[in-house]
Amino acid sequence: MINMNEVFETNKMIHEMNLDVRTITMGISLLDCTGSSLEEVGDNIYKKITTKAKDLVKTGEEIEHEFGVPIVNKRISVTPIALVGGSVCNSEDDFVYLAQVLDKAAKEVGVNFIGGYSALVSKGMTKADELLIRSLPKALSKTEIVCSSVNVGSTKTGINMDAVKLIGEKIIETAEATKEKDSFGNAKFVVFCNAPDDNPFMAGAFHGVTEPDVVINVGVSGPGVVKRAIEKVRGKDFEELCEVIKKTAFKITRVGQLVAKEASKRLNVPFGIIDLSLAPTPAVGDSVGEILEEIGLEYAGAPGTTAALAMLNDQVKKGGVMASSYVGGLSGAFIPVSEDQRMIDAVAAGALTMEKLEAMTCVCSVGLDMIAVPGDTKATTISGLIADEMALGMINQKTTAVRIIPVIGKGVGEIAEFGGLLGYAPIMPVNRFSCDAFIKRGGRIPAPIHSFKN
Repeated sequence: MINMNEVFETNKMIHEMNLDVRTITMGISLLDCTGSSLEEVGDNIYKKITTKAKDLVKTGEEIEHEFGVPIVNKRISVTPIALVGGSVCNSEDDFVYLAQVLDKAAKEVGVNFIGGYSALVSKGMTKADELLIRSLPKALSKTEIVCSSVNVGSTKTGINMDAVKLIGEKIIETAEATKEKDSFGNAKFVVFCNAPDDNPFMAGAFHGVTEPDVVINVGVSGPGVVKRAIEKVRGKDFEELCEVIKKTAFKITRVGQLVAKEASKRLNVPFGIIDLSLAPTPAVGDSVGEILEEIGLEYAGAPGTTAALAMLNDQVKKGGVMASSYVGGLSGAFIPVSEDQRMIDAVAAGALTMEKLEAMTCVCSVGLDMIAVPGDTKATTISGLIADEMALGMINQKTTAVRIIPVIGKGVGEIAEFGGLLGYAPIMPVNRFSCDAFIKRGGRIPAPIHSFKN
């Protein structure tokens, strides 16, 4: 039972500490949207999305109003389009057509983003997979709210280096295609190792093939709540600190559970998972960087940062799993540079480098996220950064990701402006030494020895 003290406490978290439900994401399977022609498949996709999600935004707004809980985004994820369009897409332009269908359908139902312009290629690429990847520059520049992801590695299969090489090239081309908007196209694209099937957060959301026909996944977020809570234990030992984080994560997750169950009931759609990630925004007081500073660091990136982040991530998960039977997605702490004001400040102060961020990704929920780099960065360098991050995920049996944005026409120290939740980012330097010969080897890096469990 929820008592009045908990109601007052939740109300305070919402109004004073930036607690929100970051997203209600409706996952929709498109596996039944087959047809004999590209146009028929496109029509089937459009009809299914606009039918299943027609009440999603309205329902989210009603819950927001009735419960007083801000729901920042309403989103859709769909079956990876490389699977759906494989039988009818014979060119890059065919896949771009389906991307535009997704864009049109998502705008029709009024959601913020639609994810699933995706391919799963950790062991190899089909013709359809390769065409979709090659279509990315056009697809991301010709649509507005379509998000894309490619899973290029897993602990079970290794890393598909042919895909990593190709994606590095396409990231550069996407940057060029969207250079009028500070190469914004790449803010809608992420590369994964061990991608989860039920992630509600963009740009990596897609509806996995093991999921039901339609499902509701909810992502909650409360960096400000955690930061305010741990202010009360300044100078205390780690046992007390960890207890406070766990209890706070529990309360945050209960809010998400309430919203998820209510949305599921009203939409008559199964409840999938709660993703209890601490996802920051550019707003003051809504920062993972601030949490790390409150734990005892001058800036994110100072010695001790990786240990502090590991502890934070673990305690968030421990608290959250007690609050819901169905915790999934990514769940933990996100460290995007552009979306977190104190992370931006840490980069500007010289405390946070690319190498330190990479170390931090070993213990957080995602990876190198929303990082702007010079526009003249080579495609092979981008591929090398992706390969490094994929290796961390593969060996550590965790999800890792890369969302990196080479900003055409800008260099180190300049600022890339993305707007809204995506914020802005200082251009970070990258290691300029070559990895060309390594990337050009091609093939697949084998799975690690500990993957052979059966």
